[in-house]
Amino acid sequence: MRNVFTIVGKEMRAYFVSPVAYVVLTGFLLLGGWFFFNLLSRFNLLLTLYTQFQQGGDAANRLNLNDYVLAPLMHNLAIVLVILVPMITMRSFAEEKKSGTYELLLTSPLRTGELVLGKFLASFLFICIMIGLTGVYPLILLIFGNPEVGVMAAGYLGLLLLATVFVAVGLLTSSFTENQIIAAVSGLVATLLLYIIGWPADAAGEGLGPLLRYLSVTEHFADMVKGLIDTRGLIYFGSLIVLALFLTQRSVESLRWR
Repeated sequence: MRNVFTIVGKEMRAYFVSPVAYVVLTGFLLLGGWFFFNLLSRFNLLLTLYTQFQQGGDAANRLNLNDYVLAPLMHNLAIVLVILVPMITMRSFAEEKKSGTYELLLTSPLRTGELVLGKFLASFLFICIMIGLTGVYPLILLIFGNPEVGVMAAGYLGLLLLATVFVAVGLLTSSFTENQIIAAVSGLVATLLLYIIGWPADAAGEGLGPLLRYLSVTEHFADMVKGLIDTRGLIYFGSLIVLALFLTQRSVESLRWR
């Protein structure tokens, strides 16, 4: 594991030496803060209207912070991750090929699996930092409101699993090319396809519809945002991550023997 940790350290330093990490983190937090502010403002407006026109606290109690603030916030952050994660992973292998260090890595005693795992863990840690910094939003709700902690934790777990799938897919697309722009666009197309593949499920019929829903990350993510942690969803996310990393390893391995 020493080689894996060495690669993780190298990749993390590369993230924070360049301006990419700071731009991505700033953009993600600005968008997240804007979404949170608007959703919370809408919740306060609805709460005021319910109190005034329904004459009592019972109607106001129907408004739930998880449903009106946290759930929409999670879905909005997921859409932002569809765009930002390919920008984070685009350099993983493409930059190594462009700079000429890729051949050195492949001819070193480093195993292909260690190389892929190290780069994956580095991107995963960066994603954890991104998502962890948004923890200030539910913290504010916990201090001034009464959200359901279990549902909130399930939603954050779903967001982390969703982002991890995007990281694995982004690494795969980055291993195909030496052009970072092509890697980013390919990763964006792939993650966006995973996000929207379930949209035509209702019109696809009884045979194809359930399959499209199962293949969609949105369906499994939406269940977790509601607080439902299903083993089928966990198996789905885990299978996608393992499959993408396996294909990435095979892609890198094929270049070693060319």
